[in-house]
Amino acid sequence: MSNTHASIDHPSTRANVANPPIYNDDTTVMTVFMLVKTREAWLQMHSGERAQQLHTHLAPLLRQYAGRVRLRFFDTEFYSARVTDVWMWDIQDRGAYEEVVEALRDTPFWDRLFDIVEILPGAENADAKRYLGEAMIG
Repeated sequence: MSNTHASIDHPSTRANVANPPIYNDDTTVMTVFMLVKTREAWLQMHSGERAQQLHTHLAPLLRQYAGRVRLRFFDTEFYSARVTDVWMWDIQDRGAYEEVVEALRDTPFWDRLFDIVEILPGAENADAKRYLGEAMIG
């Protein structure tokens, strides 16, 4: 991610979010994987409508919490019938993540455009760090 440009990526949609603060991967406290499935309402929109939804509802949240929470999108519909996408949240501030989720629940993205199938929080290499030490993980 560059210092001057971030993107919101979703199937066939790219919306730009200008000038976010730098996100430091070294201070990620935890990562959350949201397994989601597109709903018919999203699939019926053309790419311009999808981009507008992203700009209207998601981009302001990402700007508000930039530097503390970062969202990345992964398409999985090629390999899974259960979920179509994985939203990966890199979190530096758990409170900020919780606020983002509460705000996201008030948007069409939660249960109107997407079904939130499962939420899986994790800490990268937590067990390996305990046994091998930080230097061994890289």
